[in-house]
Amino acid sequence: MTARDGSGTRLVAGCMSGTSLDGVDVALVRISGSGRGVRLMPLESASYPYSEDLKARILAVADPSAPGALTTAAALAALNAELAGVYAAAIRRAVDSAGRSLAELDLAGCHGQTVFHDPSAGVTLQLGDPARMAQILGVTVVGDFRQGDMALGGEGAPLVPYMDWVLFAHDTEHRLLLNLGGIANVTSLPPGCDRDAVLAFDTGPANMLLDGLAQRLAGEPMDRDGALALAGHADVQVVEELMRHPYFHRQPPKSTGRELFSAAYLDDFLGRTAHLNVEDRMATAAALTVESVARAVRDFLPGSPERMWVSGGGVHNLAVMQGLASALGGLVVEPLSAAGYDPDAKEALCFALLAHEALNGVATGMPSVTGASGRAFSGKICPAGTPAAH
Repeated sequence: MTARDGSGTRLVAGCMSGTSLDGVDVALVRISGSGRGVRLMPLESASYPYSEDLKARILAVADPSAPGALTTAAALAALNAELAGVYAAAIRRAVDSAGRSLAELDLAGCHGQTVFHDPSAGVTLQLGDPARMAQILGVTVVGDFRQGDMALGGEGAPLVPYMDWVLFAHDTEHRLLLNLGGIANVTSLPPGCDRDAVLAFDTGPANMLLDGLAQRLAGEPMDRDGALALAGHADVQVVEELMRHPYFHRQPPKSTGRELFSAAYLDDFLGRTAHLNVEDRMATAAALTVESVARAVRDFLPGSPERMWVSGGGVHNLAVMQGLASALGGLVVEPLSAAGYDPDAKEALCFALLAHEALNGVATGMPSVTGASGRAFSGKICPAGTPAAH
């Protein structure tokens, strides 16, 4: 597929909803080229929160330890259809907000909502059917990006390192890209690296734990700006106890999610910190995120990184950002905006890029990241249907 204007440039929408279950991020972008020759111009980004009811129903199938957990074929099928409509509506809203029409859109890429991910068994499940989205929007949609890599024995995630390499690799500077979503993941780009020198993996929980605690302890969806954590003092002994979790000591490649850091993990944290006040509990959770990232950098990433750009919702948590700067002394820690990109839209941009490359016929799998036996083709291409009336 070429762009409709014949220039080789596509107008692409990227769509992402993460393990934190806070909602849908959409990015509208113009993309041309391929690989390190990609040219990407962000045009619009937006976030649309899930309703509390939808969030609860997703959690009920994604986390067996969550209150009201219910994993049935009927529940999964219903959410798969419903989320396709939610994602399509979010893309439509973002396109409208940019003053454009769906008729101008060449392509959409949507990650879907992860409800199960077990690399050890070679299985993963993201809901939000891309074929249904293509029919609703009347636009070609690429989705279900993890399956190809897992078929080759890989972790299936993280998926963002391809974009990290394309956009941020540098000839002389060793750079790290950290995303603080529900789960934190880090990408290492040594100077002048080619694709096979990129390392990346999930470091552990970030907003999944922090937001869950804010909800349980303060009745808020998040610790806005890290204010509660900044007002407290972390219990270092509790952090050390929590860092004994086997995941933190596993060698990469590795990826994780609610299967390990579930509602039961949150309950365990609350039990271990029962002697602390709200602020100290939040400070301890922020310190755990910082320590898990810092040890991952020290223990698993070779070389001497010079700069870390941070994206995801956690970039707004000042307790975490200040903690990273302190724990990674000598490393410049900055939000991704310092590199000219919206830190809240990075993952949505990634799935726009991966969709674009899928139509280019490029296999964007990263064996050095996932441990797969080869470069997998990422995504299912679902041709446009007739747009649904709305």
